[in-house]
Amino acid sequence: MRVCIVGGALQGMECVLLARAAGLSSVVVDRRPDAPALSLCDEPVVMDPVTDPESFSELTDGCDFVIPACESRRTLDALVSTVEDGRLLFDPRAYAVTSSKLKSNRLMASLDVPMPLSWPECGYPAIVKPSSLSGSVGVTLAHNIRGLSGGISDVRALGDRPVIQEFVSGRSVSVEVIGDGLRSEAFVTTEVCLDPYYDCKMVRCRPGILHESEERLLDGIGISVADALALRGIMDVEAIATRSGLKVLEVDARIPSQTPAAVLAATGVNLLMEMISSAEGELRGSGPFTGSSVYRHVVFSDGILRSCGEKEFARVHSPRFEEGLFGSDLAITDYDPHADEWRATLIVSGNSPDEADSRSEAVTGRMLDEMSLDSFTDEGPEVL
Repeated sequence: MRVCIVGGALQGMECVLLARAAGLSSVVVDRRPDAPALSLCDEPVVMDPVTDPESFSELTDGCDFVIPACESRRTLDALVSTVEDGRLLFDPRAYAVTSSKLKSNRLMASLDVPMPLSWPECGYPAIVKPSSLSGSVGVTLAHNIRGLSGGISDVRALGDRPVIQEFVSGRSVSVEVIGDGLRSEAFVTTEVCLDPYYDCKMVRCRPGILHESEERLLDGIGISVADALALRGIMDVEAIATRSGLKVLEVDARIPSQTPAAVLAATGVNLLMEMISSAEGELRGSGPFTGSSVYRHVVFSDGILRSCGEKEFARVHSPRFEEGLFGSDLAITDYDPHADEWRATLIVSGNSPDEADSRSEAVTGRMLDEMSLDSFTDEGPEVL
């Protein structure tokens, strides 16, 4: 089977990893010749589907499925108009709702989904974020009116509308949901660990991340939102496990980065293959599992080895897959022992959470030993 992945950044790298694990042939299309996923796939193609639709159509005629791994509206519109519904693993109607936090928040409120309080009821500290951008782009933590005004100005400078909500603290968790338009299934909960800029630096996948009742609640929320959207494809639900219960931050109807690789390493569940199975008429769920994994981004620069978030890792140059690097199961990296700067995503698995954590720590120790360094810097977000 041959799949065409459109977008060569983080989501594209994730898709190539999943395709590689499933034994699929992967084509990556990106208009940027330095897009990192181009060096990971079987067939790199530098092309803009928007400006060259004929060549793109000819390319995708030889592919079984086309997977958008980008958030460019012009590119997504081009794919929807070029690729037949049955081969495009993407739901444009669901994405139109979830790509706007204002729209998706209204939908979740109508379904009584627990969410952070809105401004001004929430008071300070408050989070100001763009309605239509993902990740930590344009996000401000405001402690006072000056910070709030600055955050609103930053969002408007990005050409977007601000969403202002209560800042909630706790563990960040995520679950993927796949739907076939009639029903949906929730998969595996992961814990997302953040860097100081609220970017994902590490993902843990293991049993018991949430209490059983909270896990049922999170799964139920994902399924209720997916069913309301009549989802055909994949969606992820991001929430914070606070002391007073779950608070859902957002939902996104597109293939995510980072969490699927952690799920695959821990459980063997390949969410790309689950999407393909659903598109072919067989929607499957995931059963109980016992394995665990740790997925972590690191960067070496200026003589310092440290953890880093997804945006920093995305600056990786011509990465490769490497098994066994520093004792990891799999790495995505441009590591060179003689280079002054390199980046890596290091993935380890274990039969238990303790084993996965121990193996991850051993990988860090081996990096320090082999590079003759004294310390590893690992910072998180501000704690309130």
